[in-house]
Amino acid sequence: MGMERKWILKPEADPEKVSRLSAELGIDKVLAGLLVSRGVSTFEEARRFFRPSLDDLHDPFLMTDMDKAVERLHEAIVKGEKILVYGDYDVDGTTAVSLVYSFIRRFTDKVDFYIPDRYDEGYGVSYKGIDSAAEAGCDLIITLDCGIKAIDKVEYARGKGIDVIICDHHLPEAELPKAVAVLDPKREDCHYPFDDLCGCGVGFKLVQGYSARYGVPFETLEPLLDILAVAIASDLVLMTGENRVLAHFGLKRLNSDPCKGLLAMINLSKLDAGHVTIDDIVFKIGPHINAAGRMESGRLAVELLTAKTDEEAIEMGEKINDNNNERKSIDREITKDAIEMVRSGKALCSEHATIVYNPEWNKGVVGIVASRLVEAFYKPTVVLTKSNGFVTGSARSVRGFDLYEAIESCADLMENFGGHVYAAGLTLKEEHLQEFAERMDKFISGKIVPEMLVPIVEADSKIDFSAITPKFFRILKQFQPFGPGNSNPAFITEDVYDSGNGRKVGAEGVHMRLDLVEGNQPYRQIPAIAFNMSDYYDYIKEGNPVDICYSIVENFYRGSSSVQLRIKDMKEHNELI
Repeated sequence: MGMERKWILKPEADPEKVSRLSAELGIDKVLAGLLVSRGVSTFEEARRFFRPSLDDLHDPFLMTDMDKAVERLHEAIVKGEKILVYGDYDVDGTTAVSLVYSFIRRFTDKVDFYIPDRYDEGYGVSYKGIDSAAEAGCDLIITLDCGIKAIDKVEYARGKGIDVIICDHHLPEAELPKAVAVLDPKREDCHYPFDDLCGCGVGFKLVQGYSARYGVPFETLEPLLDILAVAIASDLVLMTGENRVLAHFGLKRLNSDPCKGLLAMINLSKLDAGHVTIDDIVFKIGPHINAAGRMESGRLAVELLTAKTDEEAIEMGEKINDNNNERKSIDREITKDAIEMVRSGKALCSEHATIVYNPEWNKGVVGIVASRLVEAFYKPTVVLTKSNGFVTGSARSVRGFDLYEAIESCADLMENFGGHVYAAGLTLKEEHLQEFAERMDKFISGKIVPEMLVPIVEADSKIDFSAITPKFFRILKQFQPFGPGNSNPAFITEDVYDSGNGRKVGAEGVHMRLDLVEGNQPYRQIPAIAFNMSDYYDYIKEGNPVDICYSIVENFYRGSSSVQLRIKDMKEHNELI
């Protein structure tokens, strides 16, 4: 039945706080417990949680260097200097560039944007990018979602008479680039109250700061929030504090009055306009925008998000949609190849880690393929291909294992590498490949413990179906937007079975639609969807009971909405949890 997962119930919240909150808010204890475990334990905290307000946004000038950044940008606008908005080719980079570029475009036409080429220039600020800025006579470059480590590049730009403002959210090293301003809430000397903004979020703080200082009404920034919500959701930053407020209002905007480019994306992704959720962004809109940089050019994404006419938006949207379809078929092919490689013993390493290499694979999708291999084999994974004469690729980890440290232990073999605990990118010469694989395997085998190799499903609470009342669901919906730090609550219900209407759905019947009934309440059926779990179909069809772990979602169909369980995992009933 697929891979065994271990179910873990999160520790119960402080019962006293739960009782008090449950009484104060007039909600049941399960919901009060969910709130307390999210750090919400008073009426006032609950009010702020359930009623996000733009007044709760922090003052942008609490960020180190914000005043310098805002003044330099103003000087450029007033003097009619040429400004270049520079950002990476992923979702966070392209949304950040779109947001800042469309803001500056309101005040001056001497502004352009630049997205480096994934294959030719790679990640971050490039010499080629600075050269092209110099050729165009730019006086100021604003970097977004990159630049915090670009010490040499900033010097190079200064040598060409170009000032740089850096807006980044990655961890800085001890030395910062000598830019006019370095905005990064993760700077040691920055005491900004919220340090998990995404790159686009830092860009938004810059335009918010500019607007506050130079009398631009805040309302005129609200149309930018839909793009920011896409970045926050796609970059998987914490969905707490300021990010949750911004995402809440960004989603509202996305559903009531999205920019032309995002409207085109919503339609092309066949999403229910007006009911777009964070999940829709993570699984549909984000990957589409990312596909532009993987397949063709990240510039397409910015052209889409800054499109001024419907025709332009639809044209860009269709190109990006083609890119995404191409990306999907390529990543399916490569994933199939890679799984076959591991199973037939042709991987560079498959014991403690999965390391696979094929010089023909498309560099743009190796990160996606690495994630799929983690799902398949649940081991730290590195997927490598060849590009510009070097072996290059992406690494993804399993819960609790620091993969960055493992890669760092091979630093002497690397041309370069970067990333964090669970995801990294690396480049090395082909002659070091064998040694790299052997050393990684050895390092990982010495550090990894058996518990890390069992995938975990975390649940917030055990409930009976009778707990899922209309009021319960109404309040649960207000926990949104969901994301890291505020995930969609997961519940366990034991001893449920299918009422007899269960069927396989989806391509090749890999999913199941079920109507579930709890043992002691035969009259109430709740519809459920179980992705990639049709292994259980025959067992369930015979009327056998299962235990399920699930989240509760709203399903829109032909204008009406209903409750649906989204099953995360199931086990045959009576197994010991």
